[in-house]
Amino acid sequence: MRKLSILVLLFGLATFAYPRLMSPRSFAERQQRPQIEAHTDRGIVGVKIAVPEFQVAAADPKADALTSTFNKVLWDDLDYSGVLTLVSRSFYPLGKFAQPGDIHVEDWTTPAVDAEFIAFGNTRVSGGRISVEARLWDLKNPQNREAIGKRYGSEDTEDGTRLVAHEFADAIVELIGGGIRGIAQTKIAYVSDRNGSKEVYVMDYDGNNSYPLTSYRSTALTPVWAPDGEKIAFTRMRTGAVGLEILSRIDRRSYPFQNPGGTTTTPAWSPDGSLLAFATSRDGSDTEIYVADWNGKNLRRLTVSKSVDISPVWNPKTGREIAFVSDRSGSAQIYIMDAEGTNVRRIIEEGGTAVNPAWSSDGQRIAFAWQKSRTSYFDIYVHDLATGKNDQLTQDSGNNERPTWAPDGRHLAFESTRSGTAQICSMLADGTKVRQITQTGKNTGPAWSQYIEH
Repeated sequence: MRKLSILVLLFGLATFAYPRLMSPRSFAERQQRPQIEAHTDRGIVGVKIAVPEFQVAAADPKADALTSTFNKVLWDDLDYSGVLTLVSRSFYPLGKFAQPGDIHVEDWTTPAVDAEFIAFGNTRVSGGRISVEARLWDLKNPQNREAIGKRYGSEDTEDGTRLVAHEFADAIVELIGGGIRGIAQTKIAYVSDRNGSKEVYVMDYDGNNSYPLTSYRSTALTPVWAPDGEKIAFTRMRTGAVGLEILSRIDRRSYPFQNPGGTTTTPAWSPDGSLLAFATSRDGSDTEIYVADWNGKNLRRLTVSKSVDISPVWNPKTGREIAFVSDRSGSAQIYIMDAEGTNVRRIIEEGGTAVNPAWSSDGQRIAFAWQKSRTSYFDIYVHDLATGKNDQLTQDSGNNERPTWAPDGRHLAFESTRSGTAQICSMLADGTKVRQITQTGKNTGPAWSQYIEH
């Protein structure tokens, strides 16, 4: 029975049953707006922005296609930011808006449009490059109208064009969203069986540009990102051994890790990247939480209990606490302990089965999967550590498990069976704007990267 519990927790088998920038602070002081719930209030929510389509400076089929990609990606990034309300283009004045002389402020501030910002510009494709002249204007501030004015460039490919759109979107979100960077350039690691075995894949935050990180033709599980945005640790299962491996997401280079023996799984990086916490059965049939240097040396045991302790995750803000899952009370529940293994306390008291803790970047919230009764689905909840309140984010949509926070604290990704098979979805941290971002095969165990420098 104990081995079954370990496997259930391990596999997550809940289905068994340089722009010119204005001051972000000055804008925040000028705007007083209601905040949406579930702590997506990291910045100003609902700022109205107009985004007319960027225009091609010199039309040709390739430039037209890439500009169309740019326009779609920019719109989608801003629409999903959690801090902006995009004004429908059906309300825009007639015309093309590529240069400052094309913009008449009074046309965009009328009651019909009522925009506070406008993002506009033009594109040019030449010499194997796409160049985008991008501007963001503050329509309410005549003294400092141009908040961003920058030329972005990349290879004249769809991927290069997407990157340019992501860069501009992130700059806009950072400016308007209180100084917190946008997430359009982040990535998500996950597990997929699309090629016959469970391998670790990496994709852009919106599901594009997916590629396999591993090709073991065995089983790889529980990927987690190092804070540097390059290394990914994960569980690898092979005949006679279950242990941890670490690969570079850039070139798939393997980093040495000294596995402690036994069944070793569910790695978690410390906030500074120097340590790994994980669960291992090296000292008996039950898994316990250990911590070691990120190469596996200087091993220390943190938990001592006659139970399964698994799935550790660090408080990314302080590095002084670790949340984990244990069945010491009879069912799987979430506990927190100090990083030395002391002061263990349970955070969910209402019963049921609570698993998959994920700590938000501000250290104030833990997202988790909760099955309140044996006849109910698993759903995503967010536990506020200060108040003890649990906010339910998913409902009546299959099993929803393994939440992971985006670095902005405004978004979550998770696995869900709402479409009939396990797929990766993402949503705002109040449960709205749910997107399914994988389609092929069964896809589980998402892990959202920190900010990645290109």
